[in-house]
Amino acid sequence: MATTKKKATTLLRQHAEQQFAQELDELSKADSRQRPPNWKLSPWAVSLYLLGGKLDNGFEVTSKYIGNRRLMEVAIATLATDRALLLYGVPGTAKSWVSEHLAAAISGDSTLLIQGTAGTSEEAIRYGWNYARLLAEGPSIEALVASPMMRSMSDGKLARIEELTRIPSDVQDTLITILSEKVLPIPELNTEIQANKGFNVIATANNRDRGVNELSSALKRRFNTVVLPVPDTIESEVKIVRQRVESLGRALELPAEVPALEEIQRVVTIFRELRSGITSDGKTKLKSPSGTLSTAEAISVVNSGMALSAHFGDGSLKASDLISGLVGAVVKDPVQDQVIWKEYLETVVKERDGWKDLYRASREML
Repeated sequence: MATTKKKATTLLRQHAEQQFAQELDELSKADSRQRPPNWKLSPWAVSLYLLGGKLDNGFEVTSKYIGNRRLMEVAIATLATDRALLLYGVPGTAKSWVSEHLAAAISGDSTLLIQGTAGTSEEAIRYGWNYARLLAEGPSIEALVASPMMRSMSDGKLARIEELTRIPSDVQDTLITILSEKVLPIPELNTEIQANKGFNVIATANNRDRGVNELSSALKRRFNTVVLPVPDTIESEVKIVRQRVESLGRALELPAEVPALEEIQRVVTIFRELRSGITSDGKTKLKSPSGTLSTAEAISVVNSGMALSAHFGDGSLKASDLISGLVGAVVKDPVQDQVIWKEYLETVVKERDGWKDLYRASREML
């Protein structure tokens, strides 16, 4: 146990079931509700793990998702049926984060992951071969290299597929038999892998990839789609950014002060205004840049600023620390976005009380 704990402290990023092991353990002890077959927790406990709350014994469960409770309940209920779950939305709306935590709470294992890319092959979803054994012994179960999907079917766990629409259409269709029949054929051996109870699939896709590799109607029918929106209010988004930045700061052991709430609010305000194309007071219309300006990018901007202030400043987050990450997030197109950012600086940042330091820091960079 001591060795495991020591190893965990050296990891750059722990899996959800490692990082929140104590919470999952406490929830399991307190959870007396009915659990679907092979689930580590009941749907009620999974919901409490995701959304946070207090147990009867006073133990505090931190919130992993800040947003609409009903969306999480629908997602959890879907996974208790034979329908797969598709988390859909703009980039940076915590789709991967929610997917990982759902797998950790339900299966106790979030590592059965297939990362979707343009180069993802059919073997990544089905199975591969150990070619040395295949040549020496011929086709056999021992020569098979099980994919995360195959392992999740055998073990009755959740498989995760990231960026489903990045995967080529012909490879996507490999999922149809798995999701409808709950079997994975192995024609080379004239056999199949049948899914055990507890198996299901969580996939994520973002609407910026619409049209890259559209899902077929046959595949869409196998998924229940839950759309994760951007945070409704600035207060919710600030809370998300602050929570994640503090967590990342501890993990990276940054010797910087916890960022002041005002700095996080400024970053979030800029992102929300440029995303919506209008200032928060509704008085000034704005042009929106080509980037998504997601909550995840806001977290990255503040985290980058913390690193700069820690290693090249006095440890206190300032406008000069934030500005490089901020401009990098906004200006994706060096021509079009540069014009939009300069216009925003002159019409909004320059005129806003208490934002002169941000204006000066940005002007020095341009």
